[in-house]
Amino acid sequence: MSERQLAEVFVEMADTLVDDFDLIDFLHRLTVRCVELLEVTAAGLLLSDDRGALQMVAASTEQTRLLELLQLQTDTGPCPECFHTGRAVTVTDLATTAGRWPQFVAAASQIGFASVHALPMRLRTEIIGALNLFDTRPGALSADTIRLGQALADVATIGLLQTRAISRRETLAEQLQTALNTRVIIEQAKGVVAERRQIDMDQSFVLLRTLARSTNRRLSDLSRAVVEGSEVF
Repeated sequence: MSERQLAEVFVEMADTLVDDFDLIDFLHRLTVRCVELLEVTAAGLLLSDDRGALQMVAASTEQTRLLELLQLQTDTGPCPECFHTGRAVTVTDLATTAGRWPQFVAAASQIGFASVHALPMRLRTEIIGALNLFDTRPGALSADTIRLGQALADVATIGLLQTRAISRRETLAEQLQTALNTRVIIEQAKGVVAERRQIDMDQSFVLLRTLARSTNRRLSDLSRAVVEGSEVF
């Protein structure tokens, strides 16, 4: 990874500073950039809602999204633990932690993941979520990789907290709740496109994002049109 590529990613993360940015697309790009920069297999992102409960908002793959949802349903796993403690969680070999998170380890192993690292989305004492990094290879990530991953999480957190001069938790919670509601529409649209095109959910999401960008539309607006039937793929 060149310094130029790294700089471009951090500039991209600063996209939250522009007016009317697409939060869901931004968070998805964060997970994708983590996979590319950190050379892990997949990434997922959980953020807290207005009640302080974690919600799944982005994942680099459909399998990862389902694995994140399992952690939420059971309130166990590296991501919830990271969020609740505010500290990074490192598991270099999932096979050795079956007793710690039995359901999560079983599901992660079935997908093929062998290690996981969870990093807090944190600004000083305020924790708004956690970033999960999954790999099919056992072993620890290098110190430099962890620092870079945490830097990406920190930049995204600062962007979310500072967007449009956000100074109160209530404002952030309202924005995140809107994102969570939007996520439901996007998931429904993914299902519609997947069924029509006879493709998987990951491919469906790529099609939606590509069309949204090529037509300069918000992903949420396009997804709502697909669900309502005014946009036909």
